[in-house]
Amino acid sequence: MLKKIAITVLVILALIVAMAAMKPDTFSVKRVVSIKAPPEKIAALVTDFHQWASWSPWEKLDPNMKRTFNGAPAGKGAIYEWEGNKDVGKGRMEIMDAGTPALTVIKLDFLQPFESHNTTEFVLSPQGAETQVTWNMTGPMPFVSKIMSVFVSMDAMIGKDFQKGLANMKAVAEK
Repeated sequence: MLKKIAITVLVILALIVAMAAMKPDTFSVKRVVSIKAPPEKIAALVTDFHQWASWSPWEKLDPNMKRTFNGAPAGKGAIYEWEGNKDVGKGRMEIMDAGTPALTVIKLDFLQPFESHNTTEFVLSPQGAETQVTWNMTGPMPFVSKIMSVFVSMDAMIGKDFQKGLANMKAVAEK
């Protein structure tokens, strides 16, 4: 009986490892919203890390979160570091490109509870009186992440936060 249980457990583990091995080496999470505001007004919410408290879905998860702002006050070179409870962890963002309101590229480094290094882009596309805002995050999928993704995808884990953040951004920008 014990031998059958051990074989079954090994087969299940082998299946999980095989499924993980078939996962892609990178991930992407993307959400889109239309906001009744010009790109310049929305870009100011993204390129100035001081403004993130008004719309970011993670800002209110830890009222005691420590925030540090360095580099440029906004735009390329602006740096935002945070450290908080288990819900927000520890990390760093740096704006790598914000030359026009149409595109902001952010280097996003999570340091705790798990280390990962990703790229976030905000693409603003004017469409008449509205602006289509696309929030996209991409990054590598190390093997441990691939195993986790057998059970829950990055899209399922982060997508709802992106939707909440974009809804908050819409509310702030349309005031």
